[in-house]
Amino acid sequence: MLSSTADHLYWMARSLERAENTARMLDVTLRMSLLKQVLLEPHHEWRAMLSISGLHEDFEARYDVPSAENVLHFMALDLQNPGSIYNSIYKARENARAVRGTITSEMWEALNATWLQMKQIQADGIDEDGISKFFEWVKERAHLSRGIAHGTMLRDDTFRFIRLGNFLERADNTARILDVKYHILLPSPKDIGGAADYYQWSAVLRSVSSFESYRKIYRDQITPKRVSELLILRQDMARSLISCVNEVQRLLHELDGPNSAALLARCDALHARMHATNINDIFEQGLHEYLSEFLEEIYQLGDLINTSYFWSTDEHPSLSQTQTA
Repeated sequence: MLSSTADHLYWMARSLERAENTARMLDVTLRMSLLKQVLLEPHHEWRAMLSISGLHEDFEARYDVPSAENVLHFMALDLQNPGSIYNSIYKARENARAVRGTITSEMWEALNATWLQMKQIQADGIDEDGISKFFEWVKERAHLSRGIAHGTMLRDDTFRFIRLGNFLERADNTARILDVKYHILLPSPKDIGGAADYYQWSAVLRSVSSFESYRKIYRDQITPKRVSELLILRQDMARSLISCVNEVQRLLHELDGPNSAALLARCDALHARMHATNINDIFEQGLHEYLSEFLEEIYQLGDLINTSYFWSTDEHPSLSQTQTA
């Protein structure tokens, strides 16, 4: 497969996954902001959302106040924000258009239809009552595209690069969602275990479609340690960190390119460390510190994937990095 084709497939999948996960992060932040609680400062949840997404500087350059309305517009519909849902869907569609002959016609039609609907939503705007419905629409369109890929494509390198983009992006975003709650929105000691803390953790679980799974596995009170165990170390959880790393490792070994030795070694090391740890070890280290290290590992894996299979950033800036609609 040409490196340019692999590049487009990988970033098509990452961009669509990013759109879905941005919707999930916005949804959990919105739910948290609606809880009646005393915060350290106004708009604390929305500052947290921007900080964990790494977009606070871009936001502050153009907006005065990190209010719900401003952050929701910036992260969902802003044409100038390359990380907005709007631009993520645009990039997914443009990368798909570049490889229309490689993906199935059903997959192209689904992505193109998603983009056309996204353009109309951006033009019309989203009223306050419709924001949750919009988040659900984004998630459903991402589910549809992945389902079509899974149901119509050959299990060849085309499919592997798409799945690789899915799981690497998902691992990154699950870690960020968990870190938003635990590190930045951690309540004061007197509030831990209280109603606000319970509803925040419930919102985190719902944001990654894991609330029912939690109840099925633990059948008890929602606690930070159990939520963290579920979203980090449960191999039977579709969006857990270890499940994503398992899939990334498997896919990289199946691809096994001529320049991938360093990439495989790094991925194998991360995989081994995750399988050798337990939730008590993670909390002893510090959950935020563990998640920060994990996010750095995912960044390094992404960088090695780029240099092993595609071009360096300087040689060929990706659609995911440079283009907005």
